[in-house]
Amino acid sequence: MKEQTYTLQHGTAPLVLSLPHVGTEIPDALKHLYVDRALAVEDTDWHLEKLYDFAAGMGASVIVPRFSRYVIDLNRPPDNAPMYPGSANTELCPTTFFSGEPLYRDGLKPNVTDVDQRRETYWRPYHDALQGELAHVREKFGYALLWDGHSIRSEIPWLFDGKLPELNLGTASGASCAPTLRAHLANRLASDTKSTHAVDGRFKGGYITRNYGRPDVGIHAVQMEMCQSLYMQETPPFTYDETLAAQIQPTLKQLLQSMLQWTPSGRER
Repeated sequence: MKEQTYTLQHGTAPLVLSLPHVGTEIPDALKHLYVDRALAVEDTDWHLEKLYDFAAGMGASVIVPRFSRYVIDLNRPPDNAPMYPGSANTELCPTTFFSGEPLYRDGLKPNVTDVDQRRETYWRPYHDALQGELAHVREKFGYALLWDGHSIRSEIPWLFDGKLPELNLGTASGASCAPTLRAHLANRLASDTKSTHAVDGRFKGGYITRNYGRPDVGIHAVQMEMCQSLYMQETPPFTYDETLAAQIQPTLKQLLQSMLQWTPSGRER
């Protein structure tokens, strides 16, 4: 029997919520390859399925992976092309922590065959399901909206300088969604005076946003990269903070509502 590597909850609205980095499992057969520190999967997008638990009630389809990005990164292209040329990048099968130290024991990094196998076992099923759900939604509504949800520690010198803005909207510099949707969400973000924010700054959207965002065929995708300090403890044991979460959830809900309230014009479908 084939192992289930993700869960997909079908919705009733034209919105699909993808949370590609929330998985925390490393298969038992692979654990011996990693340094001990890696088994704590510290670079997870922790607790986002809980933070976005309101999305299903809004009618969104929700897709969530089971396995850690340390096994394979679902938000990287299958050919492992760098997402941000000139900056530090993690690979399709990451070999370093976000701090730059090695994930694997000496001599045990995945080879080409290993990467191919992981791509077919873990990456391909998630993307087949995501692509299928977007196609279903577009057929039903005439267009589809994709919100790719991420979170990260607010300071990671290996990846970016200084402290990251708290809410980072990425649209591949405007290529992954209609200009009117980008402006609509940017305006909503700007109205939130409690958090710092950026639009197409250091995080412009990864593979999911760039690959599936096809406004020319009616699929509009955005990425939200948010600082974990908004809703949790950024250091071990990475505890979810109910009080903080309750303060940022209304903003996230309003952004998703704004996305659903937006209606594409005829040429944007």
